Formats: sequence, C-alpha cells, structure tokens
Amino acid sequence: MDREIVVRLHTSFEDMVRQFPESGVEFWCARDLQMLLGYAKWENFAKVVDKAVTACRNSGNDVADHFRDITKMVVLGSGAKRVVQDIALTRYACYLIAQNGDPTKEQIAFAQTYFAVQTRKQEIIVKRLAEAERVSARRKLTRSEKELSGIIFERLHDNESFGRIRSKGDMALFGGRSTQDMKNKLRVPKGRALADFLPVITIKAKDFANEITNFNIKQNSLQAESAITGEHIKNNQEVRGLLVNRGIVPEALPPAEDVKKVERRLDSEQKKLPRQVERLEGPAEIKE
Repeated sequence: MDREIVVRLHTSFEDMVRQFPESGVEFWCARDLQMLLGYAKWENFAKVVDKAVTACRNSGNDVADHFRDITKMVVLGSGAKRVVQDIALTRYACYLIAQNGDPTKEQIAFAQTYFAVQTRKQEIIVKRLAEAERVSARRKLTRSEKELSGIIFERLHDNESFGRIRSKGDMALFGGRSTQDMKNKLRVPKGRALADFLPVITIKAKDFANEITNFNIKQNSLQAESAITGEHIKNNQEVRGLLVNRGIVPEALPPAEDVKKVERRLDSEQKKLPRQVERLEGPAEIKE
C-alpha cells in the first residue's frame, strides 16, 4: 500500500478514537467506522456488524464486552439536538468488522491491520501491512497454481505434467535458473516450496503469469502439453521482461522471511487480541 495512503488513513482512523471519560477505555463508534470503511448506507454496514457479532460469539468471547449499544446526543446545524443510536466498539470488535469487509478496498485492508496491532505507531502498521500483503499474495498464488494444475490434469490426465510445466515457467521467469537452482540460491529448506521464500513482487509475478496461462488455455482450447508449456513459458518471459524493464531482476532479489512463519505470527496476533483489549465500560450516552 502506498505510503501516502497509509498516512492519510492512519490520520483518519486516529481522529476517530474515543474514550469513556470515567474509565478511560478507548472505543470507536460504529457510525464513525461506517464512514471510515467506505459504507454509504448504515443498513449495509449493519449487516457487516451483525457478522462480526456472530464471529465474536463463535470465538467464545462475550459480545457485551466488545459491542455496546449507546446513544449520542448530536447537535444539528440549527442548534437543535437529536438522539442517535450507535454502537461502541472495542479494537477487537472493529477488527472483526474489518475482517468481514471487502479486503480489496484500501481502507478495509488498512483497518484489518490497524485494529489487529496493539500499538498505533505508523511504522509498525506499515510493516504489518507489508507482511499481510505477502501472506495474501502467497495464498492467491496457491489458488492460481491449483487452478492451473486442475486445468492441466483435465486435458492431459497426467499427474506429473503440472510439475514439468511449472518448472519450465520458473526457468523463464528466473532467466534460465531452474526451480532447484533458485531454492539453492535462496537456501530454501528441503521439502519447502520456493514461493514461501520469495519476496512479494516475485510471488505476484508468478501468480500473474499463472492467471494468463489459465485464461489462454481455456480461451484457446489448448490440449497438448507442448502447447500449454509454450504458453506458460511465454507468459513468464513477458512478465520477466516487464520486471527487468523496471529494474527488477527476479533471480537477483534476496530471500524473504519464511511466509509460513509470518502467517503464524499474524494468526497469533489475532488470537491474542480479544484478551488484550479492555472491556467496554462507561455511560450509555455520549455527547458529540
């Protein structure tokens, strides 16, 4: 995510943090979060909140500790006052809401990390966003490889053909280096996938080449292994060319941290979150 976007979103989310005056417990108002996450209508956002409440209950946590009905006394432009129904949300509640939103929306992707970490320091959030992006990219690559494997088996009825074709694609992407060459170079442990130790840009490059291959196999009704192999080599060569033209040489990039280790760390943060936030305590009515 672009750093300027992170700075803008960080400021917006920070401006919406509230505290109950007596207890000092921090919370966010659901109607504020609705706007932050880009939902124009409360009715649509309320459905996401309901899903988050269910997730909270299913995880064994007390919903009342994290979601609390409140009223807000809002002063209108005319000076008149109006009572608005709202929901006070803990950090964990906000995280669950973000988890049930569309992760392709930048503000929701940001919120998933912002509410997952205990600190609100921007540099920690930026680092965590990058880790989450890499885990997400790796999962997407797994899906595109699974689709490619399925398409190849459907046409060739050969369990070994996918491995051969993927290997040829890797050689095209890494400038003639084989998958094993790259594993040796990056010191990938025996039995582990190369992609688990690639930087996010290379993971996305492999995924993009897969997606093009998947599309063209179906679009052009490719049936022979030689034709599918040629298609996959061409797509990886062209993706490599795009990267190299931008000064990115895939085989020259350093290894990244084991993505499974990163994934475990992110999952651990998520599991600890409900125990780390304070229970909602405070008046049922707040003033704007």
